[in-house]
Amino acid sequence: MSKRALIAMSGGVDSSVAAYLTQKLGYECEGITMKLYDNGDIVCSEKSCCSLDDIDDARSACRNIGIPHTVYNFKDSFKENVISRFISAYENGATPNPCIDCNRFIKFKELVNRAEVLNFDCVVTGHYARVEYDEKSGRYLLKKAVDASKDQSYVLYSLTQEQLSKILFPLGEMTKDEAREVARSLGLINAEKHDSQDICFVPDGDYTAFIRKYTGKDYPEGDFVDTEGNVLGTHKGIIGYTVGQRKGLGLALPAPMYVKEKDLENNRVVLCDNASLLSKELLANDINLITVDEITSPLRVCARVRYNQKEQPATVTQLDKDTIRVVFDEPQRAISKGQAVVLYDGDVVVGGGTII
Repeated sequence: MSKRALIAMSGGVDSSVAAYLTQKLGYECEGITMKLYDNGDIVCSEKSCCSLDDIDDARSACRNIGIPHTVYNFKDSFKENVISRFISAYENGATPNPCIDCNRFIKFKELVNRAEVLNFDCVVTGHYARVEYDEKSGRYLLKKAVDASKDQSYVLYSLTQEQLSKILFPLGEMTKDEAREVARSLGLINAEKHDSQDICFVPDGDYTAFIRKYTGKDYPEGDFVDTEGNVLGTHKGIIGYTVGQRKGLGLALPAPMYVKEKDLENNRVVLCDNASLLSKELLANDINLITVDEITSPLRVCARVRYNQKEQPATVTQLDKDTIRVVFDEPQRAISKGQAVVLYDGDVVVGGGTII
């Protein structure tokens, strides 16, 4: 009897090719599209992955490949674990990464749980990453994709050993061009479909407008100040700014200044020069380690503090069960509370956590 695979079908080319490749491996496959919110609640754009057309594309791809397709409702969980956490982070002065929360709480928690209930052996997605089992350590490893330009290991660091044992990433050994070529050879209607580039529920990138509309709250104006407390102007609501931001401040200043931090207690946005954004050290909590159960002594790694950053040499020390300290060899710019720090040993993800 063949093994059964549940394929997360977004309607894009990657998940469609992942489904085909999994079927070629001999799995009995079924496609599932996750309904995460009502289209009327979100203003969609052609760069997001939320439209009814995406469901139709997923259904068409499954029909072309010859596998069943189902739409499941995960709206309540998505609202609680992704949208609400996103808003709370901004309200508390942090800069969140909702794609990490979606992977953590929806795609690889809710979906893996659903697969177990339905007696599937594994969950498959179109992520560009690799999972390998290491005989020596007896652990599953998360590794970067072969195509470095598409690697998504950074947003997958929260995967547990149990989850990694039940996940397939068929595109991990491929380039994007190779995936599109497979889609063309199959005659898939989404073979030339563009990649989703935005946060799916904020496709126009205007986080402030989304939060105001979604919550119905008013976020009052306050002062821009420098690091000495001198007032430089008026901001339009503390949720509208991120660490390192220079553009969009609406200030006429004699020299470029950047957001250094947000003073929630006094409703102030603190600005500084570029040099003052540099720091060598961070703390992170809510950690997940993949290669080891715990870090028992200072460990040399390369670390990344944002999705598109190149990893930087650093030393990590675990302070307690849920906290790590990362000290970089060289100062890093605009390390932001709420973002993830992900640790690498070569192309292997050691683990990561949320910067505090």
